[in-house]
Amino acid sequence: YSVTLPVFLRFPAPHRPDLMTAPAPANDVEQLARLATAVDQLRSQVARRIVGQQEAVDGILTAILAGGHALLIGVPGLAKTLMVSTVAEALRLSFNRVQFTPDLMPSDITGTEIIEEDLTTGKRAFRFVHGPIFSNVVLADEINRTPPKTQAALLQAMQEHEVTVGGQTYHLPEPFFVLATQNPIEQEGTYPLPEAQLDRFMLEIRIGYPTRTEEETIVEQTTGARGARLEAVLDAETVRAMQELVRRIPVSKQLVRAAVSLARMTRPADGDAPGFIREYVEWGAGPRASQYLVLGAKARAALAGRPMADLDDVKSIALPVLRHRVVTNFAAEAAGRTNDDLVRELLSSSAWIA
Repeated sequence: YSVTLPVFLRFPAPHRPDLMTAPAPANDVEQLARLATAVDQLRSQVARRIVGQQEAVDGILTAILAGGHALLIGVPGLAKTLMVSTVAEALRLSFNRVQFTPDLMPSDITGTEIIEEDLTTGKRAFRFVHGPIFSNVVLADEINRTPPKTQAALLQAMQEHEVTVGGQTYHLPEPFFVLATQNPIEQEGTYPLPEAQLDRFMLEIRIGYPTRTEEETIVEQTTGARGARLEAVLDAETVRAMQELVRRIPVSKQLVRAAVSLARMTRPADGDAPGFIREYVEWGAGPRASQYLVLGAKARAALAGRPMADLDDVKSIALPVLRHRVVTNFAAEAAGRTNDDLVRELLSSSAWIA
């Protein structure tokens, strides 16, 4: 790649110095090329166990490169859990799975203090026993099956990457990701995630049914001999370096303005919100959406080995970033308009790009 590439790679824009940004350093461009090669190897390793679902896998990789968390929503049997554990294994990251149930307690996630007695002195002291959250990748399986009290145990960890127990703060291993799953068709005995917790998830990734060909391949692979073993492509230290590299990817001021405009146009009280947003939306996306749109665009560019992000990258990440941050009202329900419909209609207009 040439380090003198223009900022706007795939969309026209006038040449304005105030909209330009410095190109990526030559060393970063070389690292991006190696990152793209590593991502291709990673996809190849994951494909040994996961048939299809390329969009979902890319979504998980985007969240990991951007340092965010992801919420995976799909009906049972679509390999959501296997997908997360496979990615963690291919990245050589520590992995813990927490099965969320109605009787799960916060200490079952964060850990607890126990009393230990020194047999030689007879003295007793508290010792903190780490919970499953002390891992690089934490799978919160069926996260909506536990009460809000237990769900809240993840809030500090997801935002600050640390846990406070008994007045003592413990730092979590880096990199740290929460990848949660939900079943969208069963609501009995579940506790919807509070908006504050939903907002901490960078992406909401929808996982659909496989195609007929993919399903036939799945059946052949899972009813025969044991699946192939994976080879680790990266490790924790390399993933952290890749995250820093993603943050160094330059973006134009126009892209930042477009991302902010897109997020603000989902808010019905905003003066630039279109009519259908005012009619069907109760609450729009907050500032985290703007941040994640830009970070997600950078991660998408990094996945492709490109030294700069552009508006196409913002468009590719906008739906999973915004869909769980747009709260619709009764009028939308009566009209059969979903969050996805409204975000897609917003993306189809050019008002947010101007």
